Amino acid sequence: MTVLQAIILGLVQGLAEFLPISSSGHLAILQYFFGIEGESVLVFTVLMHLGTLISVCIVYAKDIWALLKELCATIKDICTGKGPRINANETRRLGFMIIVATIPTAIIGILFEDFFDSLYASLVAIGLGLIFTGTIMFLSEKFGSGRHNVMQMKWRTAIFVGIMQGIAICPGVSRSGSTLVGGLTGGLKREFAVKFAFLISIPTILGSIILELPKLFGEGMGSGLVLPCIAGVAVAAVSGLVAIKAMIALVSKKKLIYFSIYTWVLGALVAGYAMLAI
Repeated sequence: MTVLQAIILGLVQGLAEFLPISSSGHLAILQYFFGIEGESVLVFTVLMHLGTLISVCIVYAKDIWALLKELCATIKDICTGKGPRINANETRRLGFMIIVATIPTAIIGILFEDFFDSLYASLVAIGLGLIFTGTIMFLSEKFGSGRHNVMQMKWRTAIFVGIMQGIAICPGVSRSGSTLVGGLTGGLKREFAVKFAFLISIPTILGSIILELPKLFGEGMGSGLVLPCIAGVAVAAVSGLVAIKAMIALVSKKKLIYFSIYTWVLGALVAGYAMLAI
């Protein structure tokens, strides 16, 4: 892998992770045409996740700090016999909603890991995933603006958002897009739906990094990968910051239809190319 390839992949990862166009699908397509395979794919994928994790943590640093402090307060309440007091305040309830949403994602990821991995080798599957992403983005624009904030949010909404995030493990299916649609379907305010979608990405991305670390250490990193990986992580983090800010603005202005058109066209091209190449 060259430094230029790493920069391109890092740019795409950062933008596509938070814009509803599927980072997994774009990376798989680029890696296919760049001819990148073997240990380079595993090492680079893990580190790119680290780059996007950095960007979302920077944007939501205040919320993350508030959640961590509230976690300590919750543990104290439980130890002193007061109980979890889930509805004590908005931050505490948000923390519990994030936990609830993360559970179905983890279950889906663990149970169907081999199936999802097999899809990455199929350009047809990636193309269909992109078309699916475009379709749910189109449908999301049909939903009216919900009025629910965290205190009105239903537990079933958190579960549904988590299931949608689990489905997004499929290559070509956008995680941010799927979770956003899940939140809007549950009647969440558009601004809060975006915030919740990004916040629940933190434990999901962190969990994927932790799960892949043993494989990463097993494969090792060749000296030739060090500079490309550093460049890729840095670019992914910076482009991720831009993508998060853009996504927040675009959702509030109901401009997601453009992403639908893009993913429909790209998905059709990828699937068509794969079928013609057989």
